[in-house]
Amino acid sequence: MSEPAKPRLLRALAGETLERPPVWFMRQAGRSLPEYRELRTRAPDFIAFCHNPQMAAEATLQPMRRFPLDAAIVFADILLLPKALGQKVWFEAGEGPRLGELPELSAMEAEIEASTGRLSEIGETLTRVRAELEQDRALIGFAGAPWTVATYMIEGRGSDRSGARTYAYQNPEALDRLLDILVESTARYLVMQAKAGAQALKLFESWAEGLAEDVFERIVIRPHAAIIEKVRAAGIDTPFIGFPRGAGALVDNYAAKVPVQAVALDTQASAAQGQRIQAGGKAIQGALDNLLLRAGGPAMDARIDALIEQWGKGPYIFNLGHGVLPDTPVEHIERAVRRVTGT
Repeated sequence: MSEPAKPRLLRALAGETLERPPVWFMRQAGRSLPEYRELRTRAPDFIAFCHNPQMAAEATLQPMRRFPLDAAIVFADILLLPKALGQKVWFEAGEGPRLGELPELSAMEAEIEASTGRLSEIGETLTRVRAELEQDRALIGFAGAPWTVATYMIEGRGSDRSGARTYAYQNPEALDRLLDILVESTARYLVMQAKAGAQALKLFESWAEGLAEDVFERIVIRPHAAIIEKVRAAGIDTPFIGFPRGAGALVDNYAAKVPVQAVALDTQASAAQGQRIQAGGKAIQGALDNLLLRAGGPAMDARIDALIEQWGKGPYIFNLGHGVLPDTPVEHIERAVRRVTGT
């Protein structure tokens, strides 16, 4: 019996230039699918949903059944980690996440080791999905990057991050200590995910915009590199995708200094920027506008073709510049995926 084909995503992460790029979408698990919305009604709240391996595995697999995607990403949330460290976290319907007062740093330091066990259901979800997913389709685990997670922990909700950035200037030692807590707990969490079946790991730095170069170096580049170093020290060689959304020109510095196998690019990334990163020996991912995916039509088709033309001569993973919007028509997602795959 022949061995199953290596997943296309993993081939791209290994530096291969393929005849067509692998494709998956950020936030493809849930949100826009009617079957997800029906499933969501069965859980008492969003966090309980994420911690229910049977339901979370089903949410992860739903888009894989609908579309010819090359990879699944585990259904979870970046704010499960602050909760595991002892901060109160809940979700307000129609408004998003809310977090209680930031715990004492010493209290969270004492909870680092225990935090991984409190996230064991996410590992079980990964194991369930890997057992059901076809061997030629990859499974991605993820975590929020330390600065992005810290912004929620400091401000208590989604915002323009001005409060967190002010905190970073006024309390540099406290912020560095908080980031160190998140580096250690995130590395442990990702090691657990890899052991549970994740074949690629992604760091979501969703709020990397607006940072001065020296601050970006300190609160984005340094923590990302430290997480990967700790994961590698634990004997895990799973490839990493880093996503410094909104970083603009600083993405080049990120690609040069963070030992990821791929850099995910947002909507503003230029053709030349992506090509420079590829020339430097790394894969790139991105960068279709999620609003264009929602709009659909000939403009979407043209942009898909342009992205593949400008980046398809090197290792490239087709994706969005941000997550699928909840009101994106399912037929637009199907059209986009099939245009990439040629099916």
